[in-house]
Amino acid sequence: MSGLKDGLSGKVAVITGTSTPKGIGTAIARRYAAEGASLYLVAEGTEAQLQTAVESCRALSPGGAQIECGQFDLAEPDAPEAMIAKALETFGRVDVLVNNAGIRDHKAFGDFNREEFDRIVSVNVSAAFFASQAVLPAMRNQGGGRIIHIASQMGSVAFDKRAVYGLTKAALIHLTKTMAYELGRENIIVNSISPGPIKTQPILDRLEQDPGYAETRTTYLRSGRFGEPEEIAELAFYLAATDATYMMGADLIIDGGYTTH
Repeated sequence: MSGLKDGLSGKVAVITGTSTPKGIGTAIARRYAAEGASLYLVAEGTEAQLQTAVESCRALSPGGAQIECGQFDLAEPDAPEAMIAKALETFGRVDVLVNNAGIRDHKAFGDFNREEFDRIVSVNVSAAFFASQAVLPAMRNQGGGRIIHIASQMGSVAFDKRAVYGLTKAALIHLTKTMAYELGRENIIVNSISPGPIKTQPILDRLEQDPGYAETRTTYLRSGRFGEPEEIAELAFYLAATDATYMMGADLIIDGGYTTH
């Protein structure tokens, strides 16, 4: 595969937010599984949801890879560290960490209470921060690794009723740059992906409730359509496997041209 290392065969990836069948985290997990990665899938969802994700990944794996899962509420103190500790106990190493877990808000500025604010910040920012810190010693001992934050176009542009969500995604983008600056010389490569409107379950639910939503929402999409979770997964695979390691601290916006205007 030109420009890439040997897929992800022999690598171990931890991916958070993997309980939704039509989610970005699950799409990334499937893409990695197809490339031979061993996986530790993490979500707050039910055991049944996680096992469904595990089985879908095992069905795609070329064989020999170990695919496991764990339930963690990443808003809880010490949960990100416990997640990484369990992954290291299970696999002995972590080559790729994908911080994908996130909570969306849909509330006007002025209407948030402290509990809502704190939970969104805890899952969207704090979990990524402390999971990344927790995996750092292992990656240093291994001689390097990849950390990928799933941010959002909302971290770069404003949108109605996304005050806290946009704030957290902007913070993730800045965290990406800071981590890359501090860790790049240790061969720990950190980048982020900022998806635009993707046909994940929340958008699919909205389309079912409001058929006119697609026309309204795609007005500013030069692609004329919503993106697919698999398109984000393809970019996440590139960042995990590419030997183009001169790219550090980049936030890669993949939004159908939304932010071009």
